[in-house]
Amino acid sequence: MSTHRKHLRRRQGLALVSAAALGLTLAACSTDDGGSDDAGAEGTDESTEEMADGDMGTITLGYLPAWTDGLSMAYLADNLLTEAGYTVEHQDVQEAGLLYTALAEGDVDMYPSAWPEVTHAQYMEEYGDSIDDIGTYYDNAKLTMAVPEYTEVDSIAELADNVDLFDGTIVGIEPGAGLTAAVQDSVIPTYGLDEAGYELQTSSTTAMLTELEQATEDEEDILVTLWQPFWANAAYPVKTLEDPEGALGEAEGLHFLGTSGFADEYPEAAEIIGGIQLDDTQFGTLEDLVVNENPDDPAAGVEAWLEENPDVIPMPES
Repeated sequence: MSTHRKHLRRRQGLALVSAAALGLTLAACSTDDGGSDDAGAEGTDESTEEMADGDMGTITLGYLPAWTDGLSMAYLADNLLTEAGYTVEHQDVQEAGLLYTALAEGDVDMYPSAWPEVTHAQYMEEYGDSIDDIGTYYDNAKLTMAVPEYTEVDSIAELADNVDLFDGTIVGIEPGAGLTAAVQDSVIPTYGLDEAGYELQTSSTTAMLTELEQATEDEEDILVTLWQPFWANAAYPVKTLEDPEGALGEAEGLHFLGTSGFADEYPEAAEIIGGIQLDDTQFGTLEDLVVNENPDDPAAGVEAWLEENPDVIPMPES
């Protein structure tokens, strides 16, 4: 099957998912949509000719834009893969479970910032046989709970005795997030927060950050779910609460995941992506430039970061 014809099949599959699969929103944001579907419909000869002219194929990246590690790494991958000759398309997905489904079924080719070791372990148990691990780009990711720096609570263990301070509310993110499951299924029972009168409020990452920003501007107490690395930890006056029982799990790696057979179909892309390794400073500056400095043009943020970090990303030898 030609690359373009397979791409057409994937688009048809995504349309069905968008219409029927639990309200999944897949909004295509193609960086180069130059009629590839029509080319695929014409047959193998034209597709072969385009490949010979340097078209390495089309790679679709799926991620949740509100999860800014995925947003940042998607645009970094886009830059590097486009430079290598691939056509890159973006698919916005609104729930982690639906993203893993799309990845396993081949409706997207790559999830550019997955948490498969702990946070998304339940999805890997379900879909892992149909997913390839392309590489780990960061190895110290953590789930956290946080309060403002001025709040006189330093540990999750102290929350049960301070329920009135936060009106019994834990401000969370998306219902399908691994962080949400960890707080609901592990943190709350481990520390007796349900018995103390707490409830986990879920909505979206954007809504959580809006509440956090308002509370810190007004110097009010608020309890939120967060994670590291995440630009919000530096942007707002917050502190991470200690987790003496380890209910949020250990540090884990952030991975590039591909649909089954990705490396066989796109070997050069797999080599490029698999070579990415970022430390705390490198990741922090990338996310800041993409999310905060260039919110309307993430690609420009990546360009600026690559200018400041020219030797961070190894490229395969031609």
